[in-house]
Amino acid sequence: MSSPRRPRVVALGGGHGLYAMLQALVGLDVDITAVVTVADDGGSSGRLRREVPGILPPGDLRMALSALSRDDGAGPLWSSTFQHRFGGQGALAGHPVGNLLLVGLTQVTGDPVAALDAAGDMLGARGRVLPMSTIPLDIAAEVEGLDEDPTALRRIRGQVAVASTPGRVRSVSLEPADAPACPQALAAIAGADLVTLGPGSWFTSVLVHLLLPELAAALQSTTAHRLLALNLVAQPGETDGFSPEQHLDVLAAHAPGLRLDTVLADRGAVSLPGRLSRAAERLGARVVLDDIAVPGEDRHDTRALSRSLDRILSRGPVSASGSAPPDAGPSRPGTPPGRTPADAGDRVRTAETDGPTGIGPAVGVREGARWR
Repeated sequence: MSSPRRPRVVALGGGHGLYAMLQALVGLDVDITAVVTVADDGGSSGRLRREVPGILPPGDLRMALSALSRDDGAGPLWSSTFQHRFGGQGALAGHPVGNLLLVGLTQVTGDPVAALDAAGDMLGARGRVLPMSTIPLDIAAEVEGLDEDPTALRRIRGQVAVASTPGRVRSVSLEPADAPACPQALAAIAGADLVTLGPGSWFTSVLVHLLLPELAAALQSTTAHRLLALNLVAQPGETDGFSPEQHLDVLAAHAPGLRLDTVLADRGAVSLPGRLSRAAERLGARVVLDDIAVPGEDRHDTRALSRSLDRILSRGPVSASGSAPPDAGPSRPGTPPGRTPADAGDRVRTAETDGPTGIGPAVGVREGARWR
């Protein structure tokens, strides 16, 4: 009798958030595919984009490969070498070895996906890393608060500019708007059991995946359970002053056709769980709260996150479109018209009160820096 197929998990994101999600997933018996943003224009990645036109920014891709690298044999040596940054004052200063290697492999193979697969083989990666698109992208944003008129909108361009703006980001878009999605990423999403989005920089690492038309369509049509992981804290510049539920409202505005199944949040990061629950219901999802932040710090504990994800997957095949495991009760597709439940009265699932349910708990991320 053949053994059951391992669950297929696709994790979308970039930067610190995706790194943490992948670090949690490698401890589980699952097939992992990372789908990584390719819009970075700062640091080493930005320099390489300017010096090698048409190359994908390698920083976030490199970090995803490092997160998946094996932790025995020669794996740690290759991983640390991949991450090593050249010192000194010359042309190589500040470039990680892995960034240069990925650029070189892409030029040799003529294919960024083949280059990533080759680098993964070298690192003994416990999963596959794919770009969201096989062409480099740019992020543009409509921002208010940059002029004397606080309501005036100004368009800014570039991931670094968006992530560090002192204004308030109102909306983001991708250039080119009709860029193709990576075909292998689309196939992975179509065949997934669980798709995770977030945590990470909300506009520049999370929402960007929903702005690529083919990728957005794949996320809408997949039969996988769709899990959104909220951040621990708002990010200065991108989401300064945002409440957890405002993060969901912004996501819904950028991807009105997307439905979710589970919204994960750290218990300590949610002051009004009822409001978050209602925002999640508008997306077809339910909220699960858990304690996975490192105590006293704005970062997650990847071991705790791994245990939480294991509880999700241990229930067997995760279901799609808001359906719940047999013992988890009916899904809650939305708040009926006219209903205005008190925050204290809304039921929000927690690990303590509900136990393992197959729609497990939340993750968080320290915001701000990027892997370049």
